[in-house]
Amino acid sequence: MPDYDAIVIGSGPNGLAAAITLAEAGCSVLVIEASDTIGGGTRTKELTLPDFKHDVCSAIHPLAVSSPFFKQLGSKLAQFGLEWVHPDAPVAHPLDNGDAVIVERDVAKTAESLGADATIYKQLIGAMTDNYDKLLNDFLAPLKIPRYPLHFASFGAVGILPASTFTKLFFREERTRAMFAGMAGHSLQALENPATTAIGAMLLMLAHAVGWGMAKGGSQAISNAMVAYLESLGGEVRTNWHVQSLAELPSAKKILFNTSPQGLLNIAGGALPSLYKKRLGNYTYGAGVFKIDYALSEPIPWQNPEVARAGTVHLGGTFKEIAYSERLAVEGIHCDKPYILLAQQSLFDDTRAPAGKHTGWAYCHVPHGSTRDMTDIMENQIERYAPNFRDVVLERHTMNTLAFERYNPNYIGGDINAGVQDLTQLFTRPVIRLSPYTTPNDKLYLASSSVPPGGGVHGMGGYWAAKEALKTM
Repeated sequence: MPDYDAIVIGSGPNGLAAAITLAEAGCSVLVIEASDTIGGGTRTKELTLPDFKHDVCSAIHPLAVSSPFFKQLGSKLAQFGLEWVHPDAPVAHPLDNGDAVIVERDVAKTAESLGADATIYKQLIGAMTDNYDKLLNDFLAPLKIPRYPLHFASFGAVGILPASTFTKLFFREERTRAMFAGMAGHSLQALENPATTAIGAMLLMLAHAVGWGMAKGGSQAISNAMVAYLESLGGEVRTNWHVQSLAELPSAKKILFNTSPQGLLNIAGGALPSLYKKRLGNYTYGAGVFKIDYALSEPIPWQNPEVARAGTVHLGGTFKEIAYSERLAVEGIHCDKPYILLAQQSLFDDTRAPAGKHTGWAYCHVPHGSTRDMTDIMENQIERYAPNFRDVVLERHTMNTLAFERYNPNYIGGDINAGVQDLTQLFTRPVIRLSPYTTPNDKLYLASSSVPPGGGVHGMGGYWAAKEALKTM
């Protein structure tokens, strides 16, 4: 008899989702984590000063709030301390001269601020929002016949467009186009790429449907609740174990890798055929990130006070500016006015910082493997919309792409999506197979952001991989 039914290597959200799915099916499960703490992309640490809690990677979680896996476990994870905090407004997009687009939870209220685009926004985004659960059911799944084909086809007809084309066809106001650029910029691609509209539209839809929530106390709370629930099912977790080869593992019927394809090759390459290994070697990793965490003496002094109502802020100005910034990053060029994703969690969660103090979380996209210090460039961009921002900075902590890869080996070259999510690698990542979660070795599975549906804290990559493994347990 094997020691375990399944071993999961890596304790990120997908790895823990796989382990929970297997344990709920009655399997004995061991999760192995190389770091001294569990969590992968959902960890929280005191990176700057004592009692300032910073999310090391992922910080804002619309996909976790809405994904079928997390919705199914909602009450169970709540019993183990997971609580979602929702800002007054999900997202703000400051513009020059003190203007700003505020994405409210309410579609109609958001549309009111979009001038000539109000009607089309309510019709288009409103329809998506009304059917968000149906769309997510198919979007957060492997490529298959859609469960809701009419809704999926309707979304896909628009989503397949490059964000640059979509905004020209549907929006007349520059402020609406700018706001959508901030949404589509999460794709970590040039906005002229096909299907970048799908990423932006999905995130905008979720802003209205479920909000862009954050975990109270930090993203680590997600990992902690998942592990606590897993252990209540009899699962085991071991940290500080950097697996080098299959030979060192206990015996198991199935081994699931919450790793990049490169991680799978490093550990199990000898157990895989050469053609499959060659195909994994051709998997494409994308642009990286440069991130700054801030300990602040007071809230960010936005020129437009309404921006403080939002948990997430997109900085970068117009559509043209953001598209230029993103194009440069994927072409291997640094931008002097980068698109920045910024979160201000402590405005809505007072557990993040000492009384009266605050945190800031910000990153921009940079070329794959970049080592350039982007601190001054990023802070110049922040001060464009928050004059004298530097005056409230008590301490800062920076991470370039190499630091991200050291923090999490899945982030090759600083790519936090563990692989480009363009049209060629959206549903077929990491290689084209009937099931992308399987490998030619029927004992080994891939359960990470490098399989559909890709990056984000949703757990669905791990869930689908576990479901595939259970078919032959």
